[in-house]
Amino acid sequence: MKELKCPHCGQVFQVDEADYASILSQVKNAEFDAEINRRLHELEERHLAEQQLATTKAEQSFQSQLNKKELEINAKEAEITRLRSEAASLLDRVKGEKDTEIALLKNQLETIAVQKANEQAIALAEKDKAIAQLHASIEQSENKLQLAVMEERSKAQQKVQAKDTEITQLRAAAALEKREAQIHEAALTKRYEEELRMKQDQVDYYKDLKTKMSTKMVGETLEQHCSIEFEQYIRPMMPQAYFEKDNEAVDGTKGDFVFRDYEDGTEYISIMFEMKNEMDTTATKHKNDDFLKKLDEDRRKKGCEFAVLVSMLEADNDLYNNGIVNKSHLYPKMYVIRPQFFVPFINLLVQTSKKSLEYKKQLILAQNKEVDVTNFENQLQEFKDKFGRNYRLASEKFRSAINEIDKTITHLQKVREALVGSEDNLRLANDKAEGLTIRKLTYKNPTMKEKFDEARNRE
Repeated sequence: MKELKCPHCGQVFQVDEADYASILSQVKNAEFDAEINRRLHELEERHLAEQQLATTKAEQSFQSQLNKKELEINAKEAEITRLRSEAASLLDRVKGEKDTEIALLKNQLETIAVQKANEQAIALAEKDKAIAQLHASIEQSENKLQLAVMEERSKAQQKVQAKDTEITQLRAAAALEKREAQIHEAALTKRYEEELRMKQDQVDYYKDLKTKMSTKMVGETLEQHCSIEFEQYIRPMMPQAYFEKDNEAVDGTKGDFVFRDYEDGTEYISIMFEMKNEMDTTATKHKNDDFLKKLDEDRRKKGCEFAVLVSMLEADNDLYNNGIVNKSHLYPKMYVIRPQFFVPFINLLVQTSKKSLEYKKQLILAQNKEVDVTNFENQLQEFKDKFGRNYRLASEKFRSAINEIDKTITHLQKVREALVGSEDNLRLANDKAEGLTIRKLTYKNPTMKEKFDEARNRE
């Protein structure tokens, strides 16, 4: 029996287990519905704020572009006004030049007329001819002036037409950008409404799941739910991934599901899953930490990198209700999640593990290189041993050859000394031959000296 105390009168009364569980279920359902309504209200307010912000940004962007286009249009209109002013100024200048030229020609005509009047009796025919030529020149100048004015007017009209066409194109582009902004705003509104509908469907689904858990097998329902979620959302993105129930018991224990995925033959992620749930009417309530030790042992036995407990236990604990809970301070790479985070958490771990995939490949490559280095060192040592033996043999042969060369050098040195001594004797003999003169031959020999003197005298 359970004792309850009335908050108004303070009276204490007793209820049985069934009534107590019914009251507790009513309170939980009411709080759960209130929390759902509060979160839906917050979601709607945030959606409205985001929609208003997107609309404001779109309007500001469109207004900025419209102001820019208006500034460009005003600049083009000012350019057209300037061109018209230049055309009018050019026309006035051309007319002034024409009037000046006509006046100059008239002055020349008058001058010629005066001269011709003085010489009328002499060159009347030449005067008429000159006047005709002047009239033709004036007509030609007027025709050229009119052609120049017409060309300038045509050019000015063409420029004005080009500017008008450009202004029309700019206005059309501004209208098109405005329509695109409206279409983008409608698309954003539709997308936010679709997201709100999906979130509402998800909330309704979990409400329905919680309701059905009182009549169905709780643990099996959660496993089926996770399996369906995986096949529906994860399998299309990773068709070759392994996700099966853990049916192989090691030392009498096994997990619920094992997830593995590979890339280029290298396993970059592996997760051991355990699903835990219980009815609201269960008398003995379990905690998530009660299952972490067994899950960590199963992870180690199956060689998985991560361990994830998908749990509906401790339903009132905000720590588990607000997101992913990291239990790595208790067991390595251990996490506890609610079922709604099953798919996002797998995607998160996959993306994180893919970033380290390159390091794993480099580690395998480094290990292979280490094996290659070991083989290379063995081959190098073998080469050094064989080379050392050949070097010893070659060294012995080399020393023997050096000894023979030394003996030969000693013998050649003796021959050289003998040749050097012979060269010295030859040099001395040559010096003596070079120093031999008649005077030296006749020195202390009066007879020969007398004979040589007689011979010189005859010559």
